[in-house]
Amino acid sequence: MHEPSDREPLAVNEMDQEGACDGRSSGMCRHRSRTHIPGTGLAGVHTLRRIGDSDALRAALDESGRWVVIGGGWIGLEVASAARAAGREVTVLEQAPLPLQRVLGDRLGRYFAELHRSHGVDLRTGVSIFEIVGSGGRATGVRTDRGLVPADLVVIGAGATPNTALAADAGLKVDGGVVADERLRTSDPAILAAGDVVNARNSALGRSLRVEHWDNAIRQGRLAAKSILGRPDRYDWQPYFYTDQFDLGMEYVGHARSDDDVVVRGDTTSGEYIAFWLRDGLVTAAMNVNVWDVNDDLRALIGRAITADRLADADTALGDL
Repeated sequence: MHEPSDREPLAVNEMDQEGACDGRSSGMCRHRSRTHIPGTGLAGVHTLRRIGDSDALRAALDESGRWVVIGGGWIGLEVASAARAAGREVTVLEQAPLPLQRVLGDRLGRYFAELHRSHGVDLRTGVSIFEIVGSGGRATGVRTDRGLVPADLVVIGAGATPNTALAADAGLKVDGGVVADERLRTSDPAILAAGDVVNARNSALGRSLRVEHWDNAIRQGRLAAKSILGRPDRYDWQPYFYTDQFDLGMEYVGHARSDDDVVVRGDTTSGEYIAFWLRDGLVTAAMNVNVWDVNDDLRALIGRAITADRLADADTALGDL
Protein backbone atom coordinates (compact mmCIF):
# COMPACT_ATOMS: atom_id res chain seq x y z
CA MET A 1 0.00 0.00 0.00
CA HIS A 2 1.32 3.46 -0.87
CA GLU A 3 2.12 5.49 2.21
CA PRO A 4 1.34 9.22 1.89
CA SER A 5 4.36 11.47 2.08
CA ASP A 6 5.24 15.01 1.13
CA ARG A 7 8.50 13.77 -0.39
CA GLU A 8 8.99 12.73 -3.97
CA PRO A 9 10.44 9.23 -4.49
CA LEU A 10 14.14 9.32 -5.21
CA ALA A 11 16.07 7.22 -7.69
CA VAL A 12 18.95 5.51 -5.93
CA ASN A 13 21.37 6.69 -8.59
CA GLU A 14 20.91 10.37 -7.75
CA MET A 15 24.17 11.21 -6.00
CA ASP A 16 25.42 13.78 -3.56
CA GLN A 17 29.13 13.68 -4.31
CA GLU A 18 31.26 14.23 -1.25
CA GLY A 19 34.45 13.82 -3.21
CA ALA A 20 36.33 11.81 -0.60
CA CYS A 21 39.39 10.14 -2.08
CA ASP A 22 42.43 8.32 -0.82
CA GLY A 23 45.26 10.83 -1.10
CA ARG A 24 47.72 8.14 -2.13
CA SER A 25 45.86 7.55 -5.39
CA SER A 26 46.21 11.06 -6.88
CA GLY A 27 42.50 11.23 -7.58
CA MET A 28 42.37 7.89 -9.39
CA CYS A 29 39.35 6.59 -7.50
CA ARG A 30 35.63 6.89 -7.16
CA HIS A 31 33.69 9.43 -5.15
CA ARG A 32 32.75 8.13 -1.79
CA SER A 33 29.22 9.18 -2.63
CA ARG A 34 26.08 8.82 -0.62
CA THR A 35 22.88 8.64 -2.56
CA HIS A 36 20.82 11.79 -2.33
CA ILE A 37 18.44 10.42 0.27
CA PRO A 38 17.42 12.45 3.32
CA GLY A 39 18.68 10.88 6.52
CA THR A 40 22.06 9.56 5.38
CA GLY A 41 23.74 11.50 8.18
CA LEU A 42 21.99 9.51 10.91
CA ALA A 43 23.98 7.12 13.08
CA GLY A 44 23.59 3.56 11.92
CA VAL A 45 23.73 4.46 8.22
CA HIS A 46 26.73 2.86 6.50
CA THR A 47 28.42 2.72 3.14
CA LEU A 48 31.09 0.24 2.03
CA ARG A 49 33.94 2.07 0.32
CA ARG A 50 36.98 1.65 2.59
CA ILE A 51 38.45 -0.84 5.03
CA GLY A 52 37.17 1.26 7.93
CA ASP A 53 33.63 0.90 6.57
CA SER A 54 34.13 -2.86 6.38
CA ASP A 55 35.40 -3.00 9.95
CA ALA A 56 32.38 -1.02 11.17
CA LEU A 57 29.95 -3.35 9.42
CA ARG A 58 31.78 -6.41 10.74
CA ALA A 59 31.42 -5.11 14.29
CA ALA A 60 27.74 -4.37 13.69
CA LEU A 61 27.09 -8.00 12.75
CA ASP A 62 27.26 -8.87 16.43
CA GLU A 63 24.87 -6.20 17.65
CA SER A 64 22.38 -4.99 15.01
CA GLY A 65 19.33 -7.16 14.40
CA ARG A 66 17.44 -5.71 11.43
CA TRP A 67 19.48 -4.67 8.41
CA VAL A 68 18.09 -2.76 5.44
CA VAL A 69 20.32 -2.68 2.36
CA ILE A 70 19.59 -0.05 -0.28
CA GLY A 71 20.69 -1.38 -3.66
CA GLY A 72 20.61 -4.86 -5.17
CA GLY A 73 23.91 -4.69 -7.03
CA TRP A 74 27.08 -6.61 -6.18
CA ILE A 75 27.90 -4.62 -3.04
CA GLY A 76 24.34 -4.73 -1.74
CA LEU A 77 23.91 -8.45 -2.32
CA GLU A 78 27.28 -9.38 -0.85
CA VAL A 79 26.50 -7.36 2.28
CA ALA A 80 23.07 -8.97 2.49
CA SER A 81 24.61 -12.44 2.17
CA ALA A 82 27.13 -11.81 4.95
CA ALA A 83 24.54 -10.28 7.26
CA ARG A 84 22.05 -13.07 6.67
CA ALA A 85 24.73 -15.72 7.25
CA ALA A 86 25.42 -14.03 10.60
CA GLY A 87 21.78 -14.43 11.56
CA ARG A 88 20.62 -10.90 10.93
CA GLU A 89 17.17 -10.07 9.57
CA VAL A 90 17.86 -8.56 6.13
CA THR A 91 15.74 -6.56 3.70
CA VAL A 92 17.15 -5.46 0.33
CA LEU A 93 15.48 -2.55 -1.47
CA GLU A 94 16.18 -2.42 -5.21
CA GLN A 95 14.73 0.09 -7.65
CA ALA A 96 15.00 -2.17 -10.73
CA PRO A 97 12.59 -5.08 -11.35
CA LEU A 98 15.42 -7.56 -10.66
CA PRO A 99 18.77 -7.49 -8.87
CA LEU A 100 21.83 -7.32 -11.14
CA GLN A 101 19.54 -6.90 -14.15
CA ARG A 102 21.74 -4.34 -15.86
CA VAL A 103 24.78 -6.64 -15.65
CA LEU A 104 23.35 -10.15 -16.01
CA GLY A 105 19.99 -9.64 -17.70
CA ASP A 106 16.61 -11.04 -16.71
CA ARG A 107 17.31 -14.78 -16.52
CA LEU A 108 20.34 -14.60 -14.23
CA GLY A 109 18.84 -11.66 -12.35
CA ARG A 110 15.93 -13.94 -11.42
CA TYR A 111 18.42 -16.60 -10.35
CA PHE A 112 20.14 -14.27 -7.89
CA ALA A 113 16.78 -13.03 -6.63
CA GLU A 114 15.73 -16.59 -5.85
CA LEU A 115 19.12 -17.34 -4.28
CA HIS A 116 18.65 -14.56 -1.74
CA ARG A 117 14.99 -15.20 -1.07
CA SER A 118 15.68 -18.91 -0.52
CA HIS A 119 18.16 -17.92 2.20
CA GLY A 120 15.65 -15.72 3.99
CA VAL A 121 16.45 -12.30 2.53
CA ASP A 122 13.40 -10.08 2.11
CA LEU A 123 14.23 -8.82 -1.40
CA ARG A 124 11.91 -6.05 -2.56
CA THR A 125 12.26 -4.84 -6.15
CA GLY A 126 10.72 -1.92 -8.03
CA VAL A 127 11.00 0.16 -4.86
CA SER A 128 11.49 3.93 -4.64
CA ILE A 129 13.09 5.46 -1.55
CA PHE A 130 11.70 8.53 0.18
CA GLU A 131 14.01 8.91 3.18
CA ILE A 132 15.86 7.24 6.01
CA VAL A 133 14.01 8.01 9.23
CA GLY A 134 15.38 8.04 12.74
CA SER A 135 14.90 8.77 16.39
CA GLY A 136 17.39 10.39 18.73
CA GLY A 137 19.84 10.84 15.88
CA ARG A 138 19.89 7.15 14.93
CA ALA A 139 18.33 5.42 11.92
CA THR A 140 15.19 3.43 12.68
CA GLY A 141 13.88 2.67 9.21
CA VAL A 142 13.62 3.48 5.51
CA ARG A 143 10.47 5.07 4.13
CA THR A 144 9.58 3.85 0.65
CA ASP A 145 6.68 4.17 -1.77
CA ARG A 146 5.40 0.92 -0.24
CA GLY A 147 5.62 1.94 3.36
CA LEU A 148 8.12 2.08 6.20
CA VAL A 149 10.75 -0.66 6.50
CA PRO A 150 12.04 -0.85 10.11
CA ALA A 151 15.81 -1.01 10.53
CA ASP A 152 18.45 -1.09 13.23
CA LEU A 153 21.13 -0.53 10.58
CA VAL A 154 21.00 0.78 7.00
CA VAL A 155 23.62 0.04 4.35
CA ILE A 156 23.69 2.15 1.21
CA GLY A 157 24.97 -0.26 -1.42
CA ALA A 158 24.64 2.13 -4.36
CA GLY A 159 26.10 5.49 -5.26
CA ALA A 160 29.61 5.30 -6.70
CA THR A 161 30.63 7.66 -9.48
CA PRO A 162 34.09 8.38 -10.92
CA ASN A 163 35.92 11.25 -9.22
CA THR A 164 36.96 13.19 -12.31
CA ALA A 165 37.24 16.62 -10.67
CA LEU A 166 41.05 16.64 -10.61
CA ALA A 167 41.26 15.59 -14.25
CA ALA A 168 38.68 18.16 -15.32
CA ASP A 169 40.50 20.91 -13.42
CA ALA A 170 43.67 19.88 -15.26
CA GLY A 171 41.92 20.33 -18.60
CA LEU A 172 41.75 16.63 -19.43
CA LYS A 173 38.87 15.22 -21.48
CA VAL A 174 36.21 13.66 -19.29
CA ASP A 175 33.32 11.56 -20.59
CA GLY A 176 31.95 8.88 -18.28
CA GLY A 177 35.36 8.88 -16.61
CA VAL A 178 38.79 10.20 -17.55
CA VAL A 179 39.11 9.48 -21.26
CA ALA A 180 42.22 7.55 -22.26
CA ASP A 181 43.51 5.52 -25.20
CA GLU A 182 44.49 1.85 -25.21
CA ARG A 183 47.83 2.72 -23.57
CA LEU A 184 46.05 4.76 -20.86
CA ARG A 185 47.23 8.11 -22.21
CA THR A 186 44.74 10.88 -21.55
CA SER A 187 43.99 13.83 -23.82
CA ASP A 188 47.32 15.16 -22.56
CA PRO A 189 49.73 12.34 -23.60
CA ALA A 190 52.06 13.26 -20.74
CA ILE A 191 49.36 12.26 -18.25
CA LEU A 192 48.16 8.68 -17.80
CA ALA A 193 45.08 7.46 -15.92
CA ALA A 194 44.35 4.03 -14.44
CA GLY A 195 41.79 2.33 -12.26
CA ASP A 196 38.08 2.80 -11.61
CA VAL A 197 38.17 6.41 -12.80
CA VAL A 198 39.43 5.83 -16.35
CA ASN A 199 37.24 5.30 -19.41
CA ALA A 200 39.89 3.77 -21.64
CA ARG A 201 39.70 2.26 -25.10
CA ASN A 202 39.81 -1.52 -24.88
CA SER A 203 41.43 -2.84 -28.05
CA ALA A 204 39.88 -6.31 -27.57
CA LEU A 205 36.36 -4.90 -27.44
CA GLY A 206 36.95 -2.10 -29.92
CA ARG A 207 35.38 0.53 -27.66
CA SER A 208 35.97 2.50 -24.50
CA LEU A 209 35.22 0.86 -21.20
CA ARG A 210 35.30 1.86 -17.54
CA VAL A 211 35.56 -1.01 -15.04
CA GLU A 212 35.12 -0.82 -11.27
CA HIS A 213 37.14 -3.77 -10.00
CA TRP A 214 40.50 -4.20 -8.31
CA ASP A 215 41.65 -6.82 -10.85
CA ASN A 216 41.35 -4.28 -13.64
CA ALA A 217 42.97 -1.54 -11.54
CA ILE A 218 46.02 -3.72 -10.85
CA ARG A 219 46.38 -4.62 -14.52
CA GLN A 220 46.02 -1.01 -15.60
CA GLY A 221 48.61 0.12 -13.08
CA ARG A 222 51.08 -2.29 -14.65
CA LEU A 223 50.09 -1.15 -18.14
CA ALA A 224 50.60 2.50 -17.18
CA ALA A 225 54.13 1.69 -16.03
CA LYS A 226 54.85 -0.09 -19.32
CA SER A 227 53.49 2.85 -21.28
CA ILE A 228 55.82 5.19 -19.39
CA LEU A 229 58.69 2.89 -20.34
CA GLY A 230 57.64 3.05 -23.98
CA ARG A 231 56.60 -0.57 -24.29
CA PRO A 232 53.90 -1.37 -26.88
CA ASP A 233 51.43 -3.11 -24.53
CA ARG A 234 47.73 -2.31 -24.84
CA TYR A 235 44.55 -2.44 -22.78
CA ASP A 236 43.47 -5.69 -24.44
CA TRP A 237 42.15 -7.94 -21.67
CA GLN A 238 38.58 -8.89 -20.87
CA PRO A 239 37.01 -7.53 -17.67
CA TYR A 240 36.88 -10.02 -14.79
CA PHE A 241 35.18 -10.16 -11.42
CA TYR A 242 33.93 -12.69 -8.92
CA THR A 243 31.54 -12.92 -6.03
CA ASP A 244 30.74 -15.23 -3.12
CA GLN A 245 27.17 -15.20 -1.80
CA PHE A 246 25.81 -17.90 0.51
CA ASP A 247 26.77 -21.23 -1.10
CA LEU A 248 27.40 -19.62 -4.49
CA GLY A 249 30.84 -18.78 -5.78
CA MET A 250 31.24 -17.49 -9.30
CA GLU A 251 33.65 -15.87 -11.73
CA TYR A 252 32.65 -13.70 -14.68
CA VAL A 253 34.78 -12.71 -17.66
CA GLY A 254 33.88 -10.50 -20.59
CA HIS A 255 31.44 -7.64 -20.98
CA ALA A 256 27.86 -8.51 -21.91
CA ARG A 257 24.83 -6.28 -22.23
CA SER A 258 21.59 -6.98 -20.42
CA ASP A 259 19.78 -7.86 -23.65
CA ASP A 260 22.39 -10.33 -24.94
CA ASP A 261 21.18 -13.89 -25.44
CA VAL A 262 21.95 -16.19 -22.51
CA VAL A 263 22.96 -19.84 -22.95
CA VAL A 264 23.38 -22.14 -19.94
CA ARG A 265 25.56 -25.25 -19.82
CA GLY A 266 24.28 -27.41 -17.01
CA ASP A 267 21.28 -27.01 -14.73
CA THR A 268 20.85 -23.79 -12.77
CA THR A 269 18.77 -25.62 -10.16
CA SER A 270 21.81 -27.74 -9.29
CA GLY A 271 23.78 -24.63 -8.38
CA GLU A 272 26.63 -25.71 -10.69
CA TYR A 273 26.58 -24.36 -14.23
CA ILE A 274 28.23 -22.10 -16.79
CA ALA A 275 26.40 -19.23 -18.46
CA PHE A 276 27.37 -17.64 -21.75
CA TRP A 277 26.19 -14.38 -23.29
CA LEU A 278 25.89 -14.04 -27.07
CA ARG A 279 25.39 -11.05 -29.34
CA ASP A 280 25.18 -11.46 -33.12
CA GLY A 281 26.54 -14.98 -32.74
CA LEU A 282 29.65 -13.90 -30.82
CA VAL A 283 30.41 -14.81 -27.21
CA THR A 284 30.50 -11.58 -25.21
CA ALA A 285 30.87 -12.97 -21.68
CA ALA A 286 30.86 -16.15 -19.60
CA MET A 287 30.23 -16.95 -15.96
CA ASN A 288 31.15 -20.12 -14.09
CA VAL A 289 29.01 -20.79 -11.01
CA ASN A 290 30.44 -23.31 -8.53
CA VAL A 291 32.41 -24.81 -11.42
CA TRP A 292 36.12 -24.21 -10.92
CA ASP A 293 39.38 -24.07 -12.87
CA VAL A 294 37.63 -23.13 -16.12
CA ASN A 295 37.96 -19.36 -16.23
CA ASP A 296 41.01 -19.38 -18.51
CA ASP A 297 39.11 -21.61 -20.94
CA LEU A 298 36.14 -19.26 -20.82
CA ARG A 299 38.33 -16.21 -21.38
CA ALA A 300 39.64 -17.82 -24.58
CA LEU A 301 36.09 -18.09 -25.93
CA ILE A 302 35.23 -14.39 -25.68
CA GLY A 303 34.80 -12.79 -29.08
CA ARG A 304 34.47 -16.09 -30.92
CA ALA A 305 31.52 -17.20 -33.04
CA ILE A 306 30.13 -20.34 -31.39
CA THR A 307 26.59 -21.68 -31.74
CA ALA A 308 24.31 -21.81 -28.73
CA ASP A 309 23.91 -25.58 -29.11
CA ARG A 310 27.65 -26.20 -28.83
CA LEU A 311 28.00 -23.87 -25.86
CA ALA A 312 25.20 -25.68 -24.04
CA ASP A 313 26.52 -29.18 -24.80
CA ALA A 314 28.23 -30.42 -21.63
CA ASP A 315 29.67 -33.36 -23.56
CA THR A 316 31.85 -30.98 -25.57
CA ALA A 317 34.91 -29.89 -23.60
CA LEU A 318 35.38 -26.16 -23.28
CA GLY A 319 38.80 -26.49 -24.86
CA ASP A 320 37.23 -28.11 -27.93
CA LEU A 321 34.76 -25.32 -28.66
